[in-house]
Amino acid sequence: MGPIRTLDDILDMLRRRASVIFWVFLLGAMVSLWVAAKQQHSYESSSVLQITRPKIADDLAKSTVDGSSARRLQLIEQRLMARGSVLGIIEKFGLYQDLPGLVPSEKVALLRESVSLTGVAAAREGFADDGTISVLTISALMPTPEQAQAVASEFATRTIELSQSSRIEQARETLTFFVDKEKALIGEVAALENEITAYRNANNVALPGGVEMRREEISTLNTGLLEIEREQIELRRQADQTTANQRRATAQRMLEVFQEKLATLDAQRELLLTRRTALERSLETTPEVERQLGVYERRIDQLQSELEVISQRRTEAEVGFRLESSRQSERLTVIEPAPLPDYPVTGGRKKKALMGAVASIGFALGIAFLLELRRPVLRSVAQMERETGLTPVVAIPYLDTMPKRRGLFARMGLSRRERLDPDAEFSG
Repeated sequence: MGPIRTLDDILDMLRRRASVIFWVFLLGAMVSLWVAAKQQHSYESSSVLQITRPKIADDLAKSTVDGSSARRLQLIEQRLMARGSVLGIIEKFGLYQDLPGLVPSEKVALLRESVSLTGVAAAREGFADDGTISVLTISALMPTPEQAQAVASEFATRTIELSQSSRIEQARETLTFFVDKEKALIGEVAALENEITAYRNANNVALPGGVEMRREEISTLNTGLLEIEREQIELRRQADQTTANQRRATAQRMLEVFQEKLATLDAQRELLLTRRTALERSLETTPEVERQLGVYERRIDQLQSELEVISQRRTEAEVGFRLESSRQSERLTVIEPAPLPDYPVTGGRKKKALMGAVASIGFALGIAFLLELRRPVLRSVAQMERETGLTPVVAIPYLDTMPKRRGLFARMGLSRRERLDPDAEFSG
């Protein structure tokens, strides 16, 4: 600290540098008053939204909107803070009209900095954090209370609308996807069934439902053939007995009758044999046909399984869409609307001016101290003894030999006396 080590040294420094301290303090106080006068108050208003749980339990009717609420709110915030959306809000409420020199990009940046969305995480269930948000606070910091309330309310309203529309849109897209997929699978199944039918007809293969019927028909034909053969055997035996026991004319007449019956039975037998042969051929298939039919069956089974799964998911998607359309699922509700601020959040002008004055005093003292350090001169006997250990014999005070300059008022008084008594003499 040089020669300044005691309280007397400090007081002596303050006396010597009083003019510097005064002018620095005065300049700093004036600057503080100017800054405080130019300060613009800012008002803050906040709207609180709550994420309510679905009215119907997920076990009974599950929504198709997936993902954590924190991620969905982040996407909503990005859409809210988009350039087009922000410019629309600025034009709607006439924001920053007192700053005509700002370009649109600067206005967008100012509004983005003035609005904040803060989410509060919900209580955890277990040890895992599922990213669920329970409360969302939207705050707006604006020059007037009315603008702060209007902007906070507008952002809250748009957040609710975007949340609802995005959930409905996602549920609609999910339902549309499964409906289109179901229609496509139904078309594939129908086309494959037509292809299988055409292939069976081309290769003379019975349909799966007609195999049993044809086998039953073959069995019936075999029974009929056996009955015809039995009747033929009986007719031949009767003809032999008639030839042996009857007269020749009578036997000839009865044999003609037997021959007619046998011819009828032979015709019936040929017809049944032809039909049985055709049925047996229709049941016979080659290995290549069997292999292709197996491929068709596996393909149609796979399509049927996919169709069952898609139909089930389409039903779930339809339920989810109805839940979102009727607002029965998770939704945002306003639990605390944005109030009209009573006081600005920025500090008072008097307080800032007082703080500036105190800072000016500190700055002035610092400058005085730096000036003393710049010229470390021994100015008293105590400093001489402390710094050198020598006791001075005599201390001669500083005598200013420069003539004192007269002030303005003194010169004006002298001029008046000279006019009153020109012969008077005055000593300086």
